[in-house]
Order: sequence, then structure tokens, then C-alpha cells
Amino acid sequence: MAVHAHPDDESSKGAATMAKYVSEGVDVLVVTCTGGERGSILNPKLQGDKYIEEHIHEVRKKEMDEAREILGVGQEWLGFVDSGLPEGDPLPPLPDGCFALEDVDKAAGELVKQIRTFRPQVITTYDENGGYPHPDHIMTHKISMVAFEGAADTEKFPESEFGPAYQPLKLYYNQGFNRPRTEALHHALIERGMDSPYGDWLKRWDESPMRDRTLTTHIPCAEFYEIRDKALIAHATQIDPDGGWFKVPLDLQKEVWPTEEYELAKSLVDTSLPEDDLFAGIRDNA
Repeated sequence: MAVHAHPDDESSKGAATMAKYVSEGVDVLVVTCTGGERGSILNPKLQGDKYIEEHIHEVRKKEMDEAREILGVGQEWLGFVDSGLPEGDPLPPLPDGCFALEDVDKAAGELVKQIRTFRPQVITTYDENGGYPHPDHIMTHKISMVAFEGAADTEKFPESEFGPAYQPLKLYYNQGFNRPRTEALHHALIERGMDSPYGDWLKRWDESPMRDRTLTTHIPCAEFYEIRDKALIAHATQIDPDGGWFKVPLDLQKEVWPTEEYELAKSLVDTSLPEDDLFAGIRDNA
């Protein structure tokens, strides 16, 4: 189960990993916390389109449907309202009724229902910083942590309301946007005389060392990068196919960095680090 804040997050974080496991016959479910209603139209080719502006929720749902089909995964909505990304100094208050202002335990209960229904062995989500500090990403982290434990807690989440108790075995943080990967791709591009989109990224990293994380798990999935990119492009309002996401040639990506990375946050099975499989320690004890 991959728990994400908005439609498009599943295609930019761990998509190749999911496609890999789908190809092996693993059941994969994406749980999307919000509808992305307050997301900006980031693709300049679609900016100014009145229909999209007035029907952004429906448009993003259709985009999610297409991405889901490309990845071969299941997908469920938790039904919370996008909080938007506040900007300014000082930051404006979050809008009433948005996901980030929900009671954490109450919101986690909706995720508990999904966990108890799908019964995943492994859950992926975001770290305590949200991957980046969007309020919905941070809230996604909070409810994922509560739900991982709460899925087995029948006092906090009674079976009569939330379904039969179940305990997932491992929880991971997505860490695909990590410094070692970024540096490797940046230097590979420079060495080949090509422009790198990562120069500013690395400068910002130098200013924010807290973003460096422990990478415990590297999933080989380069053969699924094309599927990842197709799924990402399906989110047309969010992704410009001629933009920075696609500046690094696929062949170079596959050669230089053929894995997606995760940080093991919780495990109820024995495993040895580093891992190359989200099911390490689970398969051995099956």
C-alpha cells in the first residue's frame, strides 16, 4: 500500500517500484488522501484553460484514473480536501475544512479502514518532513504512523466500525529525491557536456542539510522507468512533458542510478540492511 497526499504523488514517488512489483504479481494499492482540488495548474500549456480551472477536481480524478491504469495498481480516495500550499511571509492560515486541519486520529481512522480491508504487508508513505513541507504531505505522514499501529488496535479503532483488526509488517518512507542520486545524475550530465537541472537543487541542499536521510532500501527498477514517466505525464495539469522532470535521458538514468530509494521506518520482521526488496524478511518467513 502506497499512501500519498495528492493525485500525481504516486507517479513521482516510487512509481517504478510499484510497476516492478505489479509485474511480479504483487497486489499494489495507492491510497490518495485528497483530490488535489487546490493544486495549481503547473503545465504552462494548460494554464488559462477555463474548463480545467473550473473543474480541477474532476480533471485530476481523470488523470489519476489514467495513471492508475498505466501503473497497473488499484487506487482508493480517502476523500479529504486539499489544503493548498500556503505562500507568503507570514504564511496565511490554512483554509477551513482542509486535510491538514483534520483531527489526526479521526483522519487516520479512514486509513485504518483501507488497511484492514486491503491487508498490506508493506506500507510506504512520507517522512516527518513530508518529503517537502507541504501541509498535506506532513499530515499524510501523521495519519500513516497512527494507522500503521492503529490497524491492530481494536480499542482505539473498534472492529464494528473499522473492520477486522490487522497488523502490517513494515513501513517505509519514500526517499527517491535523495542527495546521492541527485549528485550522481548531476555529475554524470556535466561529465557528458550536458546541462544539468540539479545545480540549484544541490545549492538548496547545502543550505538545508536536514534533508539528508538514511537510505536503507534500494529497489532495482530501471526497466520500469518508462512506465513511471508515462504515469507522470498522465497528470497533465501538473507535469509539463517538456519540463525539468524529463531533462535527464532515460538511458543515462538507467546507467547511473537504476534504483528507487526508501527509508525503513518500522519493521516487525527481522531484516538486514541495506535491502533491495520491500518484502525482505517477509518473503523469508512466508
